[in-house]
Amino acid sequence: MTDNLWMLLAVLALSVVVGVWWRSRQGVVRTSDTGPAQRAGAAPWAHLGLPHDRIVLMQMSAEICSACRQTARVLSEVAAADEGVVHVELDVAEHRDLAAALRVLRTPTVVVVGTDGTEVVRASGAMTPTQAREAVARARAEISTPAQNTGAER
Repeated sequence: MTDNLWMLLAVLALSVVVGVWWRSRQGVVRTSDTGPAQRAGAAPWAHLGLPHDRIVLMQMSAEICSACRQTARVLSEVAAADEGVVHVELDVAEHRDLAAALRVLRTPTVVVVGTDGTEVVRASGAMTPTQAREAVARARAEISTPAQNTGAER
């Protein structure tokens, strides 16, 4: 009986640790490691006709994803408050090739595309308004310092 109790406590502790780690990764903005083909202008989303005069918050979503709806609301609000930002939501089921090219493993995944058409930062999981504004700020910082945006240092 005591062994079963210890086993149960170990499983519970492991579950708590995994849950805390998973929650801490939600919406975290990461600097992108853009490849040479994308920097050369062959971005996998080039066929979408995204605007080049604004930062694009490109959200890869799924119809059954509840976190996607929350993230879409947050990103729409951030875009509405900033004329230099636009939010585009794409369904992974309708854009499978793009999702594969972007290595989207979960939804929502937000890829922030700079005015030069390259991926600047990305985040996976539900985003808060603070995280979304951080993504836009980091995109602006990358755009304003193109000499450092070589991808080699990431």
